[in-house]
Amino acid sequence: MRFHYLQHVPFENLAYVETWLQTKNIIFSRTALFESQRLPEQNDFECLIVMGGPMGACDENKYSWMKAEKIFIEQAIRNKKIVIGICLGAQLIADVLGAKVYKNQYKEIGWFPVRKTKEPDKTIFDALFPDEFHAFHWHGDTFDIPEGATRFAESTACKNQGFVYDQKVFALQFHLESTKESIEQLILNCGDELKETGAYIQDAEEIRKYPNYILDCNRHMSIFLEGIIGKEY
Repeated sequence: MRFHYLQHVPFENLAYVETWLQTKNIIFSRTALFESQRLPEQNDFECLIVMGGPMGACDENKYSWMKAEKIFIEQAIRNKKIVIGICLGAQLIADVLGAKVYKNQYKEIGWFPVRKTKEPDKTIFDALFPDEFHAFHWHGDTFDIPEGATRFAESTACKNQGFVYDQKVFALQFHLESTKESIEQLILNCGDELKETGAYIQDAEEIRKYPNYILDCNRHMSIFLEGIIGKEY
C-alpha cells in the first residue's frame, strides 16, 4: 500500500505517522502545498493523509492551492481511497462532503479528554479506541457532521471531534500523531495563541507536562492505522 500526504505548512508534518510508515516499510510521498508542489495522480497512492495547519478550511481566497486540494480530496473519496484528515485535514474533508465548517465556541489547545460517542451505527473506533483518552488539540474551528457520516468522538469543548464516512474516510479533529518535536514546533510557530485566555487553552508549560500522553496517542494512532489497512496491506 502506498501512502501520500498533503502538508500545508513546514511545521506540521507526519510526525509519528512517518515513524510508523518507516517501521512497516510502507512507501509514502508528499505534496508540500506551501511550496506549490504538484498534486500526484490518483493512481499513485491508495491512502491519502491530509495534515493540519493554522489556516481555515474556507480560506480559498488566501491560499491559491486550496481549491485544487479540495477537488483532489473529493476525487480520492470518489475513487474509494482511504482518506484520513487530521485537524485542518478533517475540516477540509467535512467541507468537501458538504458540511459546514465554522468557528467553535471555544479554542481548544492542549491535552484534553476525547470520548467515544454512542452513535447507533458501529464504527471501527468501537473496537480500536478506549471509551475515553487524552488527545492533543490545537484548533479554533469545528465542523458539522456530513450527511451519511457517523460521528464517533467528542470532547467537552468541541462536540464534533471526528467522523467516519463510507468506512474509508476518517476525519480526526484531534491529534494522535503528535510527538514532542511536533508539539514544540506548534508552540514555536503558533505560540501567540497560548497567550489568549480561555477555559480550554493550556500554556506551554502545562502542555509539556504530559509525555506519557504522547506515547498513548502514538499507540492509538498505530492501532488505528493497522486497523484500517489490515486487509489491504
